Amino acid sequence: MSLLVVGLSHRSAPVSVLERAALAPQARGKLLQDTVGAEPAAEAAVLATCNRIELYADVDRFHAGVAELSTLLAQHSGVDLEELTPYLYVHYEDRAVHHLFSVACGLDSMVVGEGQILGQIKDALAVAQEQHTAGRLLNDLFQQALRVGKRAHSETGIDKAGQSLVTFGLQQSAAGRDVETWLRGRRALVIGAGSMSSLAAVTLARAGVGELVIVNRTLERAERLAESLDARALPMDAVAGELAAADVVVSCTGAAGLVLGAEEVGRAVRAREPRADGGPVLSVLDLAMPRDVEAAVHRVEGVRLVDIESLADAEANAPMAGDVEAVRGIVAEEVAAFGAAQRAATITPTVVALRTMAADVVAGEMARLEGRLHGMDDKQRAEITQTVRRVVDKLLHAPTVRVKQLAGEPGGAGYADALRELFDLDPQAVAAVSNPEQERQ
Repeated sequence: MSLLVVGLSHRSAPVSVLERAALAPQARGKLLQDTVGAEPAAEAAVLATCNRIELYADVDRFHAGVAELSTLLAQHSGVDLEELTPYLYVHYEDRAVHHLFSVACGLDSMVVGEGQILGQIKDALAVAQEQHTAGRLLNDLFQQALRVGKRAHSETGIDKAGQSLVTFGLQQSAAGRDVETWLRGRRALVIGAGSMSSLAAVTLARAGVGELVIVNRTLERAERLAESLDARALPMDAVAGELAAADVVVSCTGAAGLVLGAEEVGRAVRAREPRADGGPVLSVLDLAMPRDVEAAVHRVEGVRLVDIESLADAEANAPMAGDVEAVRGIVAEEVAAFGAAQRAATITPTVVALRTMAADVVAGEMARLEGRLHGMDDKQRAEITQTVRRVVDKLLHAPTVRVKQLAGEPGGAGYADALRELFDLDPQAVAAVSNPEQERQ
């Protein structure tokens, strides 16, 4: 196994760098194709969320792989390699598996324990499959990561330790007040109709907001979402008018530039009456990466802005739940099992090639015997053939079972080589078992 991950996240890089490095959806396919087109990589998948960008690959050389993946991330993100390098982290083989499984369980999320990451991992695998860049290793890895994440959520109370980024953001916006009480009866504006914006709209509707408006560049998508929530749908050019009447704004569009500027927000709240409870006239929650809302909105009087950067600061000070340790135990257990399975799988082509060679030897010996014993009838021939096969199977059974067990242990990769040497197996025969599609071409 030669799994390598190179990436950056809210834990390794400031939000300003993450913003600039964010990958547009259409750029991910090109990054995958360029990665598998590079010499060290055979498979590739990219996990890109609002607070992480990670490139996974099956590589044949570690140092060359790190250099190539780092360069590709820099090229496709638009951040110079020299600037990006200090914020990159690298995980290899079992450490890479451990990292993805931890991510899948929400241990590495901005909000510990949040479950939205599972959908993002599923999407990352789907894109890699569509681009035909996910082979056996990455398919196995990502599918197992999804199972590990689901196991963590079903067997522990990690859900109590964390929530979705939307819920966490609304809690920070409410500034210590009960979120549902704070939202009840208020006018809410959601900008965007993607997965995060949809989650925000559903959360706001369930909390009992008095009015919900959804704006989006593609009006049809906003209408579909609004219809299910008894909300109003409007085109993007309606933002300025709706901003003047809104109490709460949630924005997550994935746009390349700013959606709300400080001057625009200032105009919207300048003529508004102060709230009787002394709270902000307008609460803005920016969940986009790169940001939708200009940072200077923090300084607009009467406005409370909560964005990815302030959420990261809040999470850093949040207490860890006791169930986190239980999830870490699950991750460690699953990493060991995945590594053993992958190492054991490497011996299978050699074992199959050995048994194929043994079958060929039996067939050859039976042909030679028939040439010497012309009087054999079909029953005798079948009985002798079956006896020889049983002898061969019994001789091979214990060594092949044991070599699979040994190969699953740490450092067991060399047993396949030993088996090939001991039985003088043709390397091309082993390769044909490993790559049957290639053999048929």
